[in-house]
Amino acid sequence: MARDWETQEHDVIVVGAGGAGLRAAIEAAAQGVSVGLICKSLLGKAHTVMAEGGIAAALGNVWPEDNWRVHFRDTMRGGKMLNNWRMAQLHAQEAPDRVLELERWGALFDRTKDGRILQRDFGGHRYARLAHVGDRTGLEMIRTLQDHAIHQGIDVHMETTVLRLLKDGDRVCGAFAYRRDRGDFVVFRAKAVVLATGGIGKAWAITSNSWEYTGDGHSLALWAGADLIDMEFVQFHPTGMVWPPSVRGILVTEGVRGDGGTLKNNLGERFMFRYIPEYFRAETADTEAEADRWYTDKTNNRRTPDLLPRDEVARAINAEVKAGRGSPHGGVFLDICARRPADYIKKRLPSMYHQFKELADVDITKDPMEVGPTCHYVMGGVRVDADSGASTVPGLFAAGEVAGGLHGSNRLGGNSLSDLLVFGRRAGFHAALYAKDRGGQLRVEPREVESLAREALEPFSRAGGENPYAIQHELQETMQRLVGIIRTESELREAIGAIERLKERAGRVRVEGEGAYNPGWHTALDLRSLLTVAECSTLAALERRESRGGHTREDYPKADPEWGKVNVVLRRKDGGIALAREPLPDLPAEFQKLLGEPS
Repeated sequence: MARDWETQEHDVIVVGAGGAGLRAAIEAAAQGVSVGLICKSLLGKAHTVMAEGGIAAALGNVWPEDNWRVHFRDTMRGGKMLNNWRMAQLHAQEAPDRVLELERWGALFDRTKDGRILQRDFGGHRYARLAHVGDRTGLEMIRTLQDHAIHQGIDVHMETTVLRLLKDGDRVCGAFAYRRDRGDFVVFRAKAVVLATGGIGKAWAITSNSWEYTGDGHSLALWAGADLIDMEFVQFHPTGMVWPPSVRGILVTEGVRGDGGTLKNNLGERFMFRYIPEYFRAETADTEAEADRWYTDKTNNRRTPDLLPRDEVARAINAEVKAGRGSPHGGVFLDICARRPADYIKKRLPSMYHQFKELADVDITKDPMEVGPTCHYVMGGVRVDADSGASTVPGLFAAGEVAGGLHGSNRLGGNSLSDLLVFGRRAGFHAALYAKDRGGQLRVEPREVESLAREALEPFSRAGGENPYAIQHELQETMQRLVGIIRTESELREAIGAIERLKERAGRVRVEGEGAYNPGWHTALDLRSLLTVAECSTLAALERRESRGGHTREDYPKADPEWGKVNVVLRRKDGGIALAREPLPDLPAEFQKLLGEPS
């Protein structure tokens, strides 16, 4: 196994090739700088593809009353007011332009009868706002961005995992990585780095996330000295597949409910009417009859409770299952066939139809689906400047799920794809400007690289040791059991103790074979970031003594106004992780008035 390394040099490197990474790379290249795009898997294999329902943007094509102010208000309310208001403002204002830009680049959207981009309903959005392509919107977005990116002269480094960011003094100066297909090390020298690595879902046992989502970007930023915020807020998407076991956790798009699907318990009841929070009741259909009228003719623009924000729906499903009213396999029923004809379902939701038919032998045009909460998204991430995407470390930027602030304590469905476009573009633009402004040669310390290489190879040299798969499995079960939808102080403290023991065991992992295509080695290296983000999430959840959005404490069941004014901030200190409570940015008076208005 080679212990030397190759060197690549770019003005800007982008780590992650999903929607945020591709959009950042495109924008940076447009500024005339050299760009390297690093992806852990193959180009096009990104979690953006899983965002099936649509891109949230106030185009006003279905409801002319919609505008960026309403979108801003929905986002802030959905996040329980813990959002960075400036990020929410920029997101709502710029999302329509980013969607139209995608269209100019060749994206094919579903259309209204008069030829405009069609928009569908989604949870927490007052108006039908999601531009979509059936239930394959993320796939179309990746296809469009990828086709556009490859014509910009961007160097793509596939099957490459970044293990550590490199610094010259206080500045980021590149990254140390390895090629998964060869086992070789590579040093990327760069004046600016954009993290677009996605989330942390593989720290939980039941998740919609694929193997890549091991919290790499969150950990890289923390290790480099950046701040993380809001790591306690983990979104459990209310509707993942629960049967058969081989596909448990795979996402069922919110578009099913947006197109008329309803949630029912084993008594056939539409149970969501029991769980309408007072905050939403004024704008929600209060009876099933009113919800039926809303679906059939849209004459009253009020919400059905099946489309409440995801945190509310996930907790309601969890409550029904605990009360013994769940489906046979531990979920609830999602029924669209009672409302929509087969041709409509196959046209509007082709992926969902084929997914259930092929993987679960369920025909959703005839039978309801069994669904339940699955770990899906983390609202927390790298603390960034709202306008530029810059972290607290010079030269380091972040965009997409790895960046915190926009979504507050709970993300509305559809806001993820527009987040990627809006802030991917901004991070790429400002990273390029930063790189242009910082001339001179950056110094990469060879001894640091040698030390990182030795550390990465250590699992091969141990005569005996721990199995990395066993540690990963125990971590996932620990997080699922103790840091899930409902948390308590005793269980969180138990989780912290378990994570500490797993960290000790991870330092003794052993793997065999060579570096090329060695999944055991890959897992051993991923453990570092998985354990780091699990610890961050658990520590932050213990610190926040209230329930808000994606964080529910059984021992503190209500939202506390004082906690609604602060972020929980995590940063490295003396080899460990330190926590601090720091105030949210002040909300301007004009937005205070807007958020206080009735819907």
